[in-house]
Amino acid sequence: MMSVPTNSEQQAAINDKRTIGRLAPTPSGYLHLGNAVNFMLTWLLVRRAGGTLHLRIDDLDRARLRRPYLENVFRVIDWLGIDYDQGPADPDDFLRHHSQLLHLPEYNRILRRLAQQPGLVYATRRSRTSPAEPVPLATPGAAWRVRVPPAVHVANQDPRASNVSLAELMPDFVVRKKDGVAAYQLASVVDDLRLGTTLVVRGQDLQPSTAAQLWLAAQISETQAFTAPRIQFYHHPLLTDATGHKLSKSTQTSGDAGVLALGSPAAVYRAVAQLLALPVAAGESLAALREATKKGPLPW
Repeated sequence: MMSVPTNSEQQAAINDKRTIGRLAPTPSGYLHLGNAVNFMLTWLLVRRAGGTLHLRIDDLDRARLRRPYLENVFRVIDWLGIDYDQGPADPDDFLRHHSQLLHLPEYNRILRRLAQQPGLVYATRRSRTSPAEPVPLATPGAAWRVRVPPAVHVANQDPRASNVSLAELMPDFVVRKKDGVAAYQLASVVDDLRLGTTLVVRGQDLQPSTAAQLWLAAQISETQAFTAPRIQFYHHPLLTDATGHKLSKSTQTSGDAGVLALGSPAAVYRAVAQLLALPVAAGESLAALREATKKGPLPW
């Protein structure tokens, strides 16, 4: 089992200028157009830099995990015509060798270190919208939250994004869920450090998560390498549905097959070309899209 890199290993990664990106889907529904566009943008940036691309599937949310959703991740990648360099070959390989459940000891080690910081972590059975009622950390069924100081503003490390008031957007966020398993914000930091990630491509709606992860990682030495200049962050505009709402797996209906229902990936290529302000011809095929993004600055 791989572990979080030591400080010396993290410093070596900082000094190494290779681009290491990741596709990081959550198999909680069928991937939609927005997910496919994110895959394409990440793939284009990593391939443009001659870097390494990982497939990192986030499966800690076991309540919503379904085998068809997991299979859909691999089908969408094949359908788009893109590839990756490291990661599971198929759903069975993922479950046996790459599941986040295999890394629970790593997450728990970081959780214990956070809990050792005076006044940083507290446990509560209540939700974020209810008054806090701290209980002992060992209390069964209690979530662990971090105390976010009211004056904290996090530089987003994305040149296109402004600084974020973490207390307003992500107040006292969860780092360990009520079931005792690490929450997304912590697991994502640990996973990216393990993979040596240097490039993170996300939708604009995840800017608060980026800020939360940057602030959280700075709290202990084991995760402090999760920061710029080691990692570049790009937050791209979101795609919306006909009503103007962002695309989301959580709003899918039972008959919604996701992006594969489009039949052809042409719509994905066109959407990527539009987001990158490329000529219309650049969205005609994957080859045209890759050629158009080989040189010159990108607008986001």
